[in-house]
Amino acid sequence: MSTLYIVLGIIVAFVLFLIYKYNGFISLKNRAQEAWADIDVQLKRRYDLIPNLVNTVKGYAVHESTAFEKVTEARSKAMQGGSMADKSFAENELSGTLKSLFAISEAYPDLKANANFMELQRELSDTENKIMASRRFYNGNVRDFNTGVQMFPGNIIASMFKFTALEFFELEQDSVEKNPVEVKF
Repeated sequence: MSTLYIVLGIIVAFVLFLIYKYNGFISLKNRAQEAWADIDVQLKRRYDLIPNLVNTVKGYAVHESTAFEKVTEARSKAMQGGSMADKSFAENELSGTLKSLFAISEAYPDLKANANFMELQRELSDTENKIMASRRFYNGNVRDFNTGVQMFPGNIIASMFKFTALEFFELEQDSVEKNPVEVKF
């Protein structure tokens, strides 16, 4: 009879362990999805600011139409990005075109002094900082989830319930965001 209790105890412990690990994976996955939602909110805010910024710069720099087209095209690509790799690439491209837009503004002192432009630039900078913080938070949650999915015995349980590793939201190696910012006075 005691053998039966031992076997039942082992089975119950195993089932409880499975439930615990499964719920842990669900919790980690939900945290990663919540973190991605935070990034998505900031990216949408960024997308909303860009047309206003382009229109403000257009008023001063009419002959810079190729730069405006590149920003608009990069914004469209970023809004349509599919996989995490596509989204990362499109966001990096958009960041590069925005930097070229700000470089254009350097040639127009009246534009740099425009209150609307300054406010848009400040809001965009604030949004970029929030995107960076959200990206860090998302990648931390993805790291925790992926660690659980890849480590023993979690990897066995993860494969049983078809949990797969998530993609990080990364910058490209040669991205302008990884290069130091040059400050001129």
